[in-house]
Amino acid sequence: MASVLPFVLFVVGVVVVVWATERLLEGLVGLAGLLRVSTFAVAAVLSGFEAENVAVGLAAARRGAEEVALGTVFGGAIFLVCVALGLGALLYPLRVRLPRRFLVLMGVCPVLAGVGLVGGRTGRLAGVVLLVTFAAAILYLVRASHEHAFLESEEVRKAEEKRYSYAQAVGLTVLGLVVIAVGGELVTEGAEGIASVLGLAALLVGMVITRVAMEVEEVVRQAVPAREGRPEVSAGNLVGTLLYFLWFNLGLIALVFPVRVDPQVRAFDWPYLVVVTWLATLFFARGQVGRIEGALLVTTYGLYAALRAFVL
Repeated sequence: MASVLPFVLFVVGVVVVVWATERLLEGLVGLAGLLRVSTFAVAAVLSGFEAENVAVGLAAARRGAEEVALGTVFGGAIFLVCVALGLGALLYPLRVRLPRRFLVLMGVCPVLAGVGLVGGRTGRLAGVVLLVTFAAAILYLVRASHEHAFLESEEVRKAEEKRYSYAQAVGLTVLGLVVIAVGGELVTEGAEGIASVLGLAALLVGMVITRVAMEVEEVVRQAVPAREGRPEVSAGNLVGTLLYFLWFNLGLIALVFPVRVDPQVRAFDWPYLVVVTWLATLFFARGQVGRIEGALLVTTYGLYAALRAFVL
């Protein structure tokens, strides 16, 4: 019976996250209309933030568990780009026009994160640089996205015809974020239990298994808005989450609890992240992330996991 429980928790968690993501989407659309900003910007700021990821990263850094701490940054970002975006595109192909400035920001994001890896430990000065740059980037996204017309559909126009009060929009957004966090905990506990029951190799836990367990709901955050005709929310979630993972999370870890940098993180995980992010940026520059592109991204994650498990 105990061996069945992780699978039950995992399935219940996924159902909860799907429901909560739909409520979050309604709240984001309502807030965007009331604040007169794009849903891309609202998704980048609100949906991109993951309190559980920040909490795990800081707790691990405080205990000196650098593989887990840096895994919340680089392992999480690689999963986001390859699996969340890739699998989401396999389910619901994404068509959205992002301005060139946003594409440049997306491409620069993983490169600049490398400043936190200079030397044997994450430095506090690097942490300050990353946090200041993160704040500037978020402000820029909010202001610049207001001037850009994203690719729309009939579903977009119908959604924008709905009228929300501030209480309704904020309530749905908060409800979505809170319940997603709860569902994410269920998914995490279930996935980790499944890994234990199936006897998966311990070598995968650091950068891969724990990240997969914690970030499974990101697939839903990418797929559900695309299914509902809100591709700019999917794109905003991706760009915002990348900024949070690579500049905010790493900046906080470097500033508050500096950790040792494993040479493999600097030599393998970081460069791999740069390459896959540039690949995803290229897809966005072409205006769509379809099923072929999604399959390629998922394949690159399979390669990453295999290299992590059997080569490094």
